[in-house]
Amino acid sequence: MPRTFNSAKDIPSLEEKVILITGGNAGIGASTVRALALHQPACIYLCARKISAAEALIQSIHETSPKANIVPLQLDLSSFDSIRRCAEEFNQQSDRLDILFLNAGICATPPTLTNEGYESQFGVNHVGHALLTQLLIPKMLRTQQDHPKADVRIHCTSSMGGVVFVPATGLDLQQMDKADAFSHGMVRYGHSKLSNILFARALAQHYPGINTTSSHPGTVKSDIWGKAYEEHKWLSRLLAPVVWMTGVSTDEGAKTQLWCATAATGKGNGLVENGKFYVPTGKLSDDNKNQKNQALVDELWEWTSKELAKHGAPGWPATI
Repeated sequence: MPRTFNSAKDIPSLEEKVILITGGNAGIGASTVRALALHQPACIYLCARKISAAEALIQSIHETSPKANIVPLQLDLSSFDSIRRCAEEFNQQSDRLDILFLNAGICATPPTLTNEGYESQFGVNHVGHALLTQLLIPKMLRTQQDHPKADVRIHCTSSMGGVVFVPATGLDLQQMDKADAFSHGMVRYGHSKLSNILFARALAQHYPGINTTSSHPGTVKSDIWGKAYEEHKWLSRLLAPVVWMTGVSTDEGAKTQLWCATAATGKGNGLVENGKFYVPTGKLSDDNKNQKNQALVDELWEWTSKELAKHGAPGWPATI
């Protein structure tokens, strides 16, 4: 584990790399984009629900990193049509993809369903990202083939909510077509965040040449808490003072995923190990029964693959 991580100094050159990040317009996503822009990647594709929000951030970044090449893409993870359009636009514009940040997320929202009928938090935080990954991973495999020295990675932004708010029995995927699954928003959130951890493990197993990790950013003072407080007044009374007193900035919260996506890979202290879950900053967290349950990893992968196929998704490609 690195005792400190300075994104300005410790991230190596990103020259020639193409990066795509979801939810890159706000919170730790915006901080991630700002940090990456300092290291001159070939291009950062910034996905956001509102193009205007992405464009505003890009304009702000250009004040300090005027040469940064950042392209906005519209993406609504609650809509498979939007996900397909985003992936198609990216695949038409770029001939490679080196780093994919599955960063976007929602928390403790009111009971609603996505366009395709999944509980909204699970649908956005996991299912939508899974479809996007399925549509982009052929480009990542091609990047590996065409550029043998490329260091291709995927990072899933998760949360300790995937540990704290999920029962010891693990996921209950049969509930994921119900808006009010589990009758509590934070339990629904926990299922989506545990799924991020399990999905990263599954990707690492199916595509071992792509280093895939997940992480908890810490308790961050970000916009994600706003709707949670609105929906659950008790949560505001309980957590708001804690977040205010102990929470970290979005720049600090972005450090672990930046480390996971750019630090040296391998097994051992200070190295990024494929399939693992990390907490700030770069500390391996591998002691929760659910997150390392291979049966849950397999169940989620199979369930997700079947659900995506129902909606005409192309399926997972073979490794090249």
